[in-house]
Order: sequence, then C-alpha cells, then structure tokens
Amino acid sequence: MRYSRPVLKDLSADILALLEKHPVFRAAHTILIYHSKADEVQTHEFIEKWSKSKKILLPVVVRDELELRVYSGPQSLRTGSYGIEEPTGPLFTDYASIDMAIIPGVAFDDSGHRLGRGKGYYDKLLPSIAAYKAGICFPFQLVEEVPAEAFDIRMDTIITSQTRI
Repeated sequence: MRYSRPVLKDLSADILALLEKHPVFRAAHTILIYHSKADEVQTHEFIEKWSKSKKILLPVVVRDELELRVYSGPQSLRTGSYGIEEPTGPLFTDYASIDMAIIPGVAFDDSGHRLGRGKGYYDKLLPSIAAYKAGICFPFQLVEEVPAEAFDIRMDTIITSQTRI
C-alpha cells in the first residue's frame, strides 16, 4: 500500500514530536540524523529547527561508506548519491562526541533489528559509534522479525507514531 505525502508528513510530525520528548534527545548536544528521502520519516524541517541549538551531523556517501559532516544550513547542501541532499562542510571524525544517532530503515522489529536498503552503509558506520541509537519509522515499517546477522547493530529504541515515551 502506498501512502500519500500528506499522510507521511503527518505521521512524520508525530514521530519527531515523540523523538523530541525522549530524554536522550533532550540531553544530547551532538546528533547524527539523516536527510530524508520521500519514503522515509521526513526530517528536513526537524534538522533545520534543531540545528540552531544542537550540532547536527548528516551522512555523506563516499564510494561504499558513509562520512559524517556538520550541517550548517540549507545553503550547505548539494545533491549527492541517490538524490539525497548532503552537507558540503568539513569531515567530522569525533565519533565519541556523538550523543544520539537517529537511523532510518526499511523495516524494524521489536528487538531493535533494522533492515536497510541493502548497501550496508550503516552496517559499516554504526560499529564505530557508541552513541544511543534510535531507529525512527512509520508504524507500517514495524515487522515481527527482521533477519539479522551477528554483525548487525541493534537500535536501543525504535520510535514510531505509536511509541510511548
């Protein structure tokens, strides 16, 4: 089933409002998040809002890996791999200073397993990040079980519009 943009926008607003209430988010200074594609929880306005009071990091696809860069406003974005807007600022490598990582996925399960788009970008990045990891998704992306391998990094929480915080 396909959902309309207005429905996805409303669901995204509910999910991000819950994320804002999460105690780890509230205490966080440095946050890794993603610049959303049309079928993901819509993060564009959220990024702009919180970039005024928190350091926001966005991933940039470089060959077969993700690099992190600091978001410094919409003027610093350029269209990168897969049509995703990516920041052009300096490379960010102080992974230990990241307080929270907000991660997209195609599907999640209650055990915190995540199914990505199949390229393994986050599988390579997440082992280097000790931060609290929150998967955010639409309710229809929650499934009974996501196939998982030993190397897969679990999310510490999954936030959807039906999550209780």
